[in-house]
Amino acid sequence: MSIASEFKDFISKSNVMDLAVGVIIGAAFGKIVDSIVGDIIMPIVGKMTGGVDFSNMFIALADIPAGNVGTYAALKAAGVPMLAYGNFVTILINFIILAFIIFTMVKQVNRMKKAETPAAATATPDDILLLREIRDALKK
Repeated sequence: MSIASEFKDFISKSNVMDLAVGVIIGAAFGKIVDSIVGDIIMPIVGKMTGGVDFSNMFIALADIPAGNVGTYAALKAAGVPMLAYGNFVTILINFIILAFIIFTMVKQVNRMKKAETPAAATATPDDILLLREIRDALKK
C-alpha cells in the first residue's frame, strides 16, 4: 500500500474528521467565550467590585521606567517583568465558563442519546430458557 493511499485511508476515517471539526468549532467557541468574559462578565464583576479592571491588576517585579504610564500593556511593551494576576483571574473565569458550557452540552447530548436508544428487550427468564433447551433436546 502506498503512502498516498494510506494517508487517504487515515483522513477518510470518521474520527479524524470529527476531531478536525471539533478543533475548528472549539477555536470559534473559544472566541465567543472570550468575548462573553471580556465584554460582558468582567465589566459586571468590575462594577460590582467598585470599578476594578482586572486586566490592569499586576505586581511589577522590577522598577517601572521613568515616563511610563504604568499600565499592564505599557509595562509589557517596555519588557518589565510582572505577575499579572488580574489576567490570570480573567482566564480562570473564562475557563470556568467554558467548562460549564461544555458540561451542559455533553449532558444534553447524553440525554438525547438516551432518548434515541430504544429500550432493551427484557431478558428472557431462566426457566423459559431451560424449557426451550428441553424442547430442543426432545426434538432430536
